[in-house]
Amino acid sequence: MQATVHRFDADACAGSVLRDDGIEIPFDADALAGSGLRLLRSGQRVTVELDADRITALRIIGIGDEQRIR
Repeated sequence: MQATVHRFDADACAGSVLRDDGIEIPFDADALAGSGLRLLRSGQRVTVELDADRITALRIIGIGDEQRIR
């Protein structure tokens, strides 16, 4: 699913994203660590991987396994 970074706390490595339907989903440091990313910025578009309603990883659109730049 694609989303937009809403908040990101670099010290805690946690924040939240907004789905395209406007629903905010928080993520924790484990989700960021599972992504291989170090920093995010508000407004950045990402693809999120979910397990139930928990974000397990975030990917920058166009970078990563089977990701095409659109």
